[in-house]
Amino acid sequence: MEIELLKYLQSNPAAYPNNQEYEGRIKPISPIEIQQLEVKYNNGQAFPKVLKELLFLAGNYCYVLDYNIFETQEELQDAARSWLLFYNRNINRNFFVVDAYNAGDQFLFIYLDEGDDPIIRQAYLPSRSDIQFITSLLNKTLSQYIEDQIDDVKQGHNPF
Repeated sequence: MEIELLKYLQSNPAAYPNNQEYEGRIKPISPIEIQQLEVKYNNGQAFPKVLKELLFLAGNYCYVLDYNIFETQEELQDAARSWLLFYNRNINRNFFVVDAYNAGDQFLFIYLDEGDDPIIRQAYLPSRSDIQFITSLLNKTLSQYIEDQIDDVKQGHNPF
C-alpha cells in the first residue's frame, strides 16, 4: 500500500528508537484484516485512506493511540459499540474507533463518510450537562492528530 497521508508515522515507526529494551514500534494488521473490518463496520465500502494507512502501518499497535486492552481492532470496535448501548447512546453514521480510554467512558473516532482524512472526534458517554456527547478535537483531521501526537512523544511528553 502506498502511504500518502501518514508519511510522518511511517518515517517515525517507534516511540523510542534508541531504547534497546522498549522501542514502542508500530505493528500492522494485514490487508485481509482491513478488508474484513470494512465489511463489518462500513458495509463493505472502502475505509477513508487515512484509516486504511493507519491500520496497514499500526493497526495492531500504535504508540500514539490507545487500543486499550483489546487484542484486535474488531474487539475494540465491538466494545465501543457495547459501551454506547450501556450508556443508551447512539451514533447513527458508520464510524471507527481509533482510541479508547477511561474504562469505557470515552473514545476517539472518525466518521467513515467524510473523505480521505476525516476530522477526529471524541465521544464522552456518561450523561453530563457540562460535557457534550460528541465533540471534534480542535477540528483536526486524523492525520494531523497523529502528527501532533508523534511530536509530543519526540518532545518527551506522554501522548495520552
